[in-house]
Amino acid sequence: MNQYLALSEEVKKAQEEGKPVVALESTIISHGMPYPRNVETARAVEQIIRDHGAVPATIAILDGKIKIGLSNTELEDFGQAEGTAKVSRRDLPYLVATGQKGATTVAATMICADLAGIRTFVTGGIGGVHRGAETSMDVSADLEELAKTNVAVICAGAKSILDLGLTMEYLETKGVPVIGYETDVLPAFYTRTSEFPVNFRADDPETVAAALNTKWDLGLVGGAVVANPIPEAHAIDEAEIAAVIDQALTEAQKNSINGKDVTPFLLAKVEELTGGKSLDANIALVEHNAHVGADIAVKLANKMD
Repeated sequence: MNQYLALSEEVKKAQEEGKPVVALESTIISHGMPYPRNVETARAVEQIIRDHGAVPATIAILDGKIKIGLSNTELEDFGQAEGTAKVSRRDLPYLVATGQKGATTVAATMICADLAGIRTFVTGGIGGVHRGAETSMDVSADLEELAKTNVAVICAGAKSILDLGLTMEYLETKGVPVIGYETDVLPAFYTRTSEFPVNFRADDPETVAAALNTKWDLGLVGGAVVANPIPEAHAIDEAEIAAVIDQALTEAQKNSINGKDVTPFLLAKVEELTGGKSLDANIALVEHNAHVGADIAVKLANKMD
């Protein structure tokens, strides 16, 4: 076992018994939601995964270790902590080496999951190509990680604060399949649809698991995006969210917000401008992704036996 990994007892036992494990990121706890809803949501998502036959592994950087699965106490402490570093690929070695507390992004969670032999990862939405990237060169490290790390990411598409067309182009160039789960088009996080078609459609977890297993059996390196639309009851009207995002982007530019601070700023601003509706949507879509992700993990474990 990698010397930098610390598996929770639940995860360790699951792996010894050959049970499917689903990775969860921790940036959504530290940077994505306010306390106590962040901890409540994290616990609810973990329980959904257990209820669907898999074992959750929330990943974070604590005490010089990559924690694969957090205890209740660690989760609570993490949810209340201030100044927690946001960890991507470039930050991981330094934060582990210096013993700092870090919350894993999609990219870092994929790396850590891969180190622990976990192939399925549930999150809210992936990062992507930011609007104006043709001059800013602001492209999320999530996309590069999807190109080279063998982990499937179950999400509600890419956040609609991004340039979705360029994000799909980037994924195509890198050979990353985008599988729509019961959808023909890319969901845009708060909304169920966008104008961009997915590469393939799958209507059941068995099909997704078969595609993933075949991809890796063929030696095709990299992950996959499984795009699962937000439940209809919690989706936000497309015109409404587009106007809110435009206003949030204008304020970000006015305040010279850039780099890794952009997404947390925009999400907080969108929550403020929607009167909290976006936070409710965020929670609903993550819980739905947990359900679908656990089902896929169970089917994938059967195929990889």
